[in-house]
Amino acid sequence: MNVLEEQAMRLSQLPSGRKAVIRSHDESDFQLTLMEMGCIPGEPVWVEMIAPLGDPMAIQIAGYYLSIRKKDAEKIWVIPNP
Repeated sequence: MNVLEEQAMRLSQLPSGRKAVIRSHDESDFQLTLMEMGCIPGEPVWVEMIAPLGDPMAIQIAGYYLSIRKKDAEKIWVIPNP
């Protein structure tokens, strides 16, 4: 396992205000939809805010804001920026 794989975490675990780069997705029926929304590997993502009860979360990706459910963010692997 290389250093980047050790640092990888799920987007749902990234705290508010943090930036990351999308590494990959879990295999699912929702994978194509995520990619159509701009959640493609290599794309920078920023967690703008998380709802008070933790779901949904607002992210900035591909130049726009996207509200995503925590269960869907759980399927996206990211590498946090230092």
